[in-house]
Parts: sequence; C-alpha cells; structure tokens
Amino acid sequence: MEQEVPVIIHGHEPTDPVQEPQRETFIPEQVKEIGETLSEAFCRFKESESYELLVKSADKVKEYIVKNPAQVILYTIGAGAFFGLLMRKKR
Repeated sequence: MEQEVPVIIHGHEPTDPVQEPQRETFIPEQVKEIGETLSEAFCRFKESESYELLVKSADKVKEYIVKNPAQVILYTIGAGAFFGLLMRKKR
C-alpha cells in the first residue's frame, strides 16, 4: 500500500554559515547567575566527604541488589503497597 506524501520545496537558497552572522542566544542574567551558583555548589559537593559516602552507599546498594534480587523485589512490592495505601483517596 503506497501513499503519496506532498513535498514542498522552498525557493530559499542555501546559506553559507561562514557568511551568515551568528545569532547570539539571549540568556537572562539571573538565569546565568543561577546556573553558575548551582555549578559551583555541585563542584563543592563532589569534593566533600558526603559525596564519597553517597557513592560508597550506592555501591553497597547495587551489591545487595545483585546478591539478593528476590528480597529486593519483595521489599519493592511492600513499599509500593504501603505508599499506595497512604496515597489512596478516602471515600
């Protein structure tokens, strides 16, 4: 089964990126400042002891999941049921 797709060809000449002036993207100063502040805060966090503890804990969790997949599934189902009961609408 074939369908015809209309094709529109614009009469626009291809432009050379070297000749065309580059447009500057406008980012408000406040957004730039927020981005820089967040970047600096994340860099400080990565250099802290808390980050190292978080990475070690994540590795331990991954190890536990690999060693005990059945228990992890049961824990997940239990947590989901618990939160489902908490979040359900009261009628």
